[in-house]
Amino acid sequence: MSKKVKLLLIPILLVLVIIIISLSFVTIPEGYIGLRYQFGKIVDVNTEAGLHFKVPFVETVTLVDIREQVLPLTTTAYTSDTQTVEAVELKVNYVVSKSSAAEIQRTVGIANVADKPILPRANVILKNEIGHYRAENLIQSRNAVQEQVEKLLSDELSAYGVQIISLSIVNIDFDDSFEEAVRAKVVAEQDALKAQNKTKEKEEQAKQTVIEAQAQADSNKLIADSEAYAIRAVQEALAQNPQYIEWEKIKKWDGKLPQAVGNEVNPFFALDSAE
Repeated sequence: MSKKVKLLLIPILLVLVIIIISLSFVTIPEGYIGLRYQFGKIVDVNTEAGLHFKVPFVETVTLVDIREQVLPLTTTAYTSDTQTVEAVELKVNYVVSKSSAAEIQRTVGIANVADKPILPRANVILKNEIGHYRAENLIQSRNAVQEQVEKLLSDELSAYGVQIISLSIVNIDFDDSFEEAVRAKVVAEQDALKAQNKTKEKEEQAKQTVIEAQAQADSNKLIADSEAYAIRAVQEALAQNPQYIEWEKIKKWDGKLPQAVGNEVNPFFALDSAE
């Protein structure tokens, strides 16, 4: 081989080496795993983030996102009393299990997890659960419905290696006629409550009036009893001593003589003495 040919082969070999080296490693970022394929068949799963070796031209690695995903769902449903729920908005937070990633890829495909196992099952379970409740009780029972749907959906999806992190019913929207009927019922209940409160208020006022009247009657009776007692005391004193009235007069005298004494025919007027 001539020197000229060798000089031409060196850069070609260097390029080939660089290509082979670049094809021999793959970087798996945080939040991902790598499905390792050999000739189209999954042979291994790289679950750790970082730099991984692979056989160039023989193995390929596909990255799979295993971070928490959010799946929104909006559907219609019917209550047990055949009221139409025009829109039930559901939000499902889920992750794909590392240990089940290869099997999921073989069966439904990682990219199809939301559309195939989750959405259809969530839709059926949600509709069935809402069908157990009357329309007027559904809003108050939202948490109970939510918990039951989450439990049933988690049980079904565990077979696929999908873990439900959380599930929430975001909104329940009935048809306009039912919502209008509910509003009318609420207004009627509020009016009835106001009327009931007014009735109770009047009853309390009436009770208070009776209490005050009774208190006044008791007070009057006490005063009358006191006066009667005083009269009896005076009568008893007079019976025992006829001079009792004169004694009372003396107690009340202020020490001043009257200006006129005697009778109407011969009155006597007292004159002030000179100092």
